[in-house]
Amino acid sequence: MMEFRSMCLLFLILLISIMQPVFCVDDPVFNDDILGLIVFKAGLKDPNHKLSSWNEDDNTPCNWEGVKCDPSNNKVTSLVLDGFSLSGHVDRGLLRLQFLQILSLKGTIPEEFFQQCGSLRTVSFAKNNLTGKIPDSIGSCATLTNVNFSSNQIYGEFPSGVWFLRGLQSLDLSNNLLEGEIPEGIQNLYDMRELSLKKNRFSGRIPEDIGGCIVLKSLDLSGNFLSGGIPNSMQRLSSCNSLSLQGNSLTGNIPDWIGELKDLEKLDLSSNRFSGLIPKSLGNLDMLQILNFSRNQLVGNVPDSMINCSKLLAIDISHNQLFGHLPSWTFRIGLQSLSLSGNNYHGLEVLDLSSNAFSGELPSGIGGLSSLQLLNISNNNLSGSVPVDIGQLKSLYIVDLSGNKFNGSIPFEIEGAISLSELRLQKNFLGGRIPAQIAKCSSLTSLVLSHNKLTGSIPASIANLTNLQHVDLSWNELSGSLPKELTNLSNLSSFNVSYNHLQGELPVGGFFNTISSSSVTGNSLLCGSVVNHSCPSVHPKPIVLNPNSSGSNSSVSSQYHRHKIILSISALIAIGAAASIAVGVVAITVLNMRVRSAMEQRLATPFAFSGGEDYGNSPANDPNYGKLVMFSGDADFADGAHNLLNKESEIGRGGFGVVYRTFLRDGHAVAIKKLIVSSLIKSQEEFEKEVKRFGKIRHQNLVALEGYYWTSSLQLLIYEFLSRGSLHKLLHGDNNKNVLSWRQRFKIILGMAKGLSHLHQMNIIHYNLKSTNVLIHSSDEPKIGDFGLVKLLPMLDHCVLSSKIQSALGYMAPEFACRTVKITEKCDVYGFGILILEIVTGKRPVEYMEDDVVVLCDMVRGALEEGKVEECVDERLLGNFAAEEAIPVIKLGLICASQVPSNRPDMDEVINILELIQCPSEGQEELLE
Repeated sequence: MMEFRSMCLLFLILLISIMQPVFCVDDPVFNDDILGLIVFKAGLKDPNHKLSSWNEDDNTPCNWEGVKCDPSNNKVTSLVLDGFSLSGHVDRGLLRLQFLQILSLKGTIPEEFFQQCGSLRTVSFAKNNLTGKIPDSIGSCATLTNVNFSSNQIYGEFPSGVWFLRGLQSLDLSNNLLEGEIPEGIQNLYDMRELSLKKNRFSGRIPEDIGGCIVLKSLDLSGNFLSGGIPNSMQRLSSCNSLSLQGNSLTGNIPDWIGELKDLEKLDLSSNRFSGLIPKSLGNLDMLQILNFSRNQLVGNVPDSMINCSKLLAIDISHNQLFGHLPSWTFRIGLQSLSLSGNNYHGLEVLDLSSNAFSGELPSGIGGLSSLQLLNISNNNLSGSVPVDIGQLKSLYIVDLSGNKFNGSIPFEIEGAISLSELRLQKNFLGGRIPAQIAKCSSLTSLVLSHNKLTGSIPASIANLTNLQHVDLSWNELSGSLPKELTNLSNLSSFNVSYNHLQGELPVGGFFNTISSSSVTGNSLLCGSVVNHSCPSVHPKPIVLNPNSSGSNSSVSSQYHRHKIILSISALIAIGAAASIAVGVVAITVLNMRVRSAMEQRLATPFAFSGGEDYGNSPANDPNYGKLVMFSGDADFADGAHNLLNKESEIGRGGFGVVYRTFLRDGHAVAIKKLIVSSLIKSQEEFEKEVKRFGKIRHQNLVALEGYYWTSSLQLLIYEFLSRGSLHKLLHGDNNKNVLSWRQRFKIILGMAKGLSHLHQMNIIHYNLKSTNVLIHSSDEPKIGDFGLVKLLPMLDHCVLSSKIQSALGYMAPEFACRTVKITEKCDVYGFGILILEIVTGKRPVEYMEDDVVVLCDMVRGALEEGKVEECVDERLLGNFAAEEAIPVIKLGLICASQVPSNRPDMDEVINILELIQCPSEGQEELLE
């Protein structure tokens, strides 16, 4: 235990554990929490008597100053002593607080701290919120072997006294605000094994004497402003296995002696200004696993000598000026990630060579990469045939060979790629027919074959690819007619066959009823309303009668008689046709009048509701009348049904339908949702069963379903109406006069969590959680809407969810893109995490800037890593927010939005965490309201 004075805040909010162990409530006399806190207090000096309420005779410490407990078991969960002016030492008594989750003792490091080192060997202040400078007195602690000040807000210059700690083995000053040059003298540290100065503001050159640390194993100087070249003395670091100089302004060539560091496992020189060739000596690094030279100015080709780097797992040499033939060793088994463009997918089986100048043919052997999931070789100068062994890649998810010079045909063996979701072969010289076997790739959602020389007809088997969303076959030489079966593709959002040689009638039905003319232009023989070219009518051959059945003699009179008979028959046919048309017109007109009359009669009649009963005025045997049910009370509409679905009453649109507002006769407003997915709705029996189930759900944070209306062609859902509108409107609307306060935002987050938890307890997954589906009551309570609507569909799969329901960009959990991952309640937790970040920051999940696209989750995570997360809070709050709440809430949002479903907490855990976080300081609530 170390003495220290003037201690204010030593540690940042520390979330020790989400899950709590099984416990038994202790007898108050033997309360470990009381004993631990009293022992802790005994080692402190309390000049302002802030801890006077800490009395060992109390039965519980829950009312003590700075202490908060879990009300269910009276165990201490939070100890916040900020600004208490305490000094002394931190006693082991805190170890008795087994349920402690938050400990806050912030401040600077006092100069006197290192003046009484004794035999201290290890000191760590990592991951706190420390400010100020590292005391110069640290140089007097000769016994120190491990020093860690990482992830704070320490500023000033590098403490040169550190170089006098001859026994120092590990030094970590990363993620701070240190600046200036790194001074000479590091060669004195003969035993230094780990040195990390990353993510600071150091400038100047790397110290020339750094090679004196001959046993150094890990060196990380990344994320600074260092300049100059790599010191030659570093070639003496023969024991180094990790070298990272990424994100500086280093220049010159990558030295040839780099290949002498044979213990290197990781070499990262990315995002600098290195030029010249990639040294061939890299082939000597047979222990190398990760190599990153991206974002430099390197030229030439990848050296063939790297075939000797047998343990390589990931290579990123993107954003350079490389050219030449593609090395054959890039296809060897074992390489997990190779990027020569602008991407690097860590942890995936990825081969990305896009946007370079590679030429020649694609090397054989690609079929041996059995775990390959993404193959992107687009925008190069590769030629030859598409390798047939692509069909051996059972895990392949995306293939992009676009923008090359591939010729030959599309191999029918592609049917073996059963997991294939996207196939992009556009802008090549591919010929031949589209293989019918492509229908075996049942997971295909995107098929892009445009700008090639494909011939023949479009295979009807494509209609079996029920997941297809995007199809582009434009600018080819396809012929024949469009298969009528294509209307079965219910998930199509685009289908382009322009500039081919197609003919015949366009399919009628489904997507093709709304297809744009630009998607079929350039096919002069196509007909249909879309192309403003009517299809030719098909008439039976004319009937020719021979009146001279008795003989073959011809005369003027007989010819005249025969002509008269033919004309009479033609006239009869014409008259008959005209009569048929006239009768049809009359019949249709009468039918329309009857239907219109019936509809007017229905719309003129007010909907009468009887709690849980059918619509009483509807004849039971008339299918034109619908069934109307309210779950409670008797009500009808103030102005009749004709005001339900007019444009003036429309208040919103969503993935399931259009929403209208109307009033009941008692003045009670309701929201009517007209479902627009009728083609996917279940039978009436199943529909009513599910709707009645949801009508029984009542929770203060869920929008109440009050009734429904059913016909085979029209389904309406009747909800409670909330005049304040959606969360999206309050966060992103034009009215900035009534900005949500921090207290309102926290209440909304907690309320949403409770509503979502209630749904999950009833085994209901929302699937479509977003700010437009969260309505706000006048009391600031949030109400989640549109839950359970997925159950009205006949089947639940990724395709329906992504194209029909989960349409809001940014909220969709990543497991929706992977058909092998089960969809669970954790997909809602992901959307909830994005909503947290949206509420706290006031920004949309995805924002399109002038030259960039900003993904909210990535932006906040980056700010957290840089120690700037507080800057993410909505600037409209103007500092009027509780940082001790906002920052943990942001971290909770990031945890909920984890890419891995199992890493996300369940909603009950989320509620517990939020309730622990909600601890405003005295008097603060008034400021925040």
